[in-house]
Amino acid sequence: MPRFIVIGGGAIGLNAAYQLTRMQAGKVTLLEKGQVGDGSSSRAGGIITGLLWSETGVLARMISLRLYQELSADLERYGYCFQDVGCLNLFDPASWGEREELLPLYDRLGFGYEILDAAQMRRRWPDLTPEADLIGLHDAVGGYSEPHEFVPALARRCRDLGVEIRENARVDGLQIDNGRVVGVQTGLGVLEADVVVCTVHAWTAAFMEGCGVRLPIKSFVHQRYVSSKLPERASIPAINANPYGGYIRPARLGTTDFRILAGGETEDREEESVDGPSFHMAGLSAPRNLRSQLSENLTPLVPKLAATRWETEQVGLISFSLDSEPVLGHLPELPGLVVGAAFHSGGFAYSPVAGLLLAELAAGDSPSVDISSFSPGRFTKEETEDYLATTVVQAEAFRRRH
Repeated sequence: MPRFIVIGGGAIGLNAAYQLTRMQAGKVTLLEKGQVGDGSSSRAGGIITGLLWSETGVLARMISLRLYQELSADLERYGYCFQDVGCLNLFDPASWGEREELLPLYDRLGFGYEILDAAQMRRRWPDLTPEADLIGLHDAVGGYSEPHEFVPALARRCRDLGVEIRENARVDGLQIDNGRVVGVQTGLGVLEADVVVCTVHAWTAAFMEGCGVRLPIKSFVHQRYVSSKLPERASIPAINANPYGGYIRPARLGTTDFRILAGGETEDREEESVDGPSFHMAGLSAPRNLRSQLSENLTPLVPKLAATRWETEQVGLISFSLDSEPVLGHLPELPGLVVGAAFHSGGFAYSPVAGLLLAELAAGDSPSVDISSFSPGRFTKEETEDYLATTVVQAEAFRRRH
């Protein structure tokens, strides 16, 4: 029976283990250096839209949205349900032209959308008050996934399906024999595998460099906040609100505990160095004024925010490749290894399809989408070295939201 090791117990690693097990590909072991979901997955905004900027991205997200519906059915008894409230992508007149050029792509691929003006948005969502000149691109099948519901539910389902999940099991490196990855090195010795799937998010660049491979990936700080309790659910969709400098969506801590979740980035902050497995996101912090700044920015869009305060703050990392597209596939230098990383701010949105694609590649099957544009081998050595030699602030890398 083939043996698979998945490194990383976040949303993508769990989805990869889930898909491998459902495919009956072989024995699956998932290794997490801390607790499952303890990295960026627990700090994610959880918004998903299919209206991306590349054909591969749109096709992948179409699968992701379908899989989220299937996961809702499979994980219902574990307390999870995808919130299909739709996703509204906002643009000001200056930024709309670039997105408008992508509408023929959405039409060709059969992905539905609506273009709404400010008055239409106000009528549809009573708690939304966009500025008069804004354009809304609405994805009716989008929405959000609550990380605190999804990750534990998927972990429980994986265990019930037979995945061996080992927490506090740090991987120190790859075991290589005759140029092929044959397992991983841990504090308890070598664990052998036919294929290793690496889903360690912001740790990917440092981990792979330790294995002799350089990938042009950088990480940046991301902050998200959850408000105090509302008397009733906010009548808004999930919103990528770039003109307001963030994103915002309904949130819930239970079936009757309604809140608002919002987040954003600090564009003048330099990239964050993740230099090894000892790094933990708990050591990150947000600027002290960011809470009030986020409220000031977003309250004109969602006035209900004025009656709340930010009750919780979580700080994590988002990762970008040189061209801002994900890095997913086989590494030519290390057969026996499959890597998934650099999903910009959309790791949670990509997680079901990323898990599927990683499982298909690990099992030797053809991927459901042509992911050549995501290939780790698409970058030249010179491009990689030049990118890694520079220090980048977030504004120079941040071009993608969810």
